[in-house]
Amino acid sequence: MKSPISFVIFVIFLFFLVSSAYPGMKRQHYPCKNLVFYFHDVIYNGKNANNATDAIVGAPQWGNLTILADKFHFGNIAVSVIRAVFDDPITLDNNFHSTPVGRAQGMYMYDTKNTFTAWLAFSFVFNSTEHKGTINFIGADPVLVKSRDISVVGGTRDFFMHRGIATIMTDSYEGDVYFRLRVDIKFYECW
Repeated sequence: MKSPISFVIFVIFLFFLVSSAYPGMKRQHYPCKNLVFYFHDVIYNGKNANNATDAIVGAPQWGNLTILADKFHFGNIAVSVIRAVFDDPITLDNNFHSTPVGRAQGMYMYDTKNTFTAWLAFSFVFNSTEHKGTINFIGADPVLVKSRDISVVGGTRDFFMHRGIATIMTDSYEGDVYFRLRVDIKFYECW
């Protein structure tokens, strides 16, 4: 028969082992920085070369490179005419003609056959008096959902090693030619 003292020591040891694995209440995470920008995208449609900031570079067999494919745009890959990535102005308000504070550069592709969704990979590139550096984003974008989140996976200079969530909302659109996104960035890790 085992001694009661060794049993009590075992129970106390087990209690400390379990309690150290679960530190109790998790601390609440609050954003260390919050920024709001507007991202303006003008898609090339064969007639607007002077204003376009975005063009289709890949299309399914039934599509073409100047008009988005039917059926939820599935298979279209949109990237910019200038650098093989879109190069859209970023402003502090929703006015397309406001002074840009940076550029949104990257790509998106429509990736679902039965609804409008896109997969995004892009950066906000800043070189202004207020901000310098980049913020990098990646994630799925269910376009028909009013408010959706994508990951902020890092950044450079003023945003070095910043991570968090960007809540994007379609603020305006004009058919398949123009859309504007409101991007509310909440950083939860700031260095």
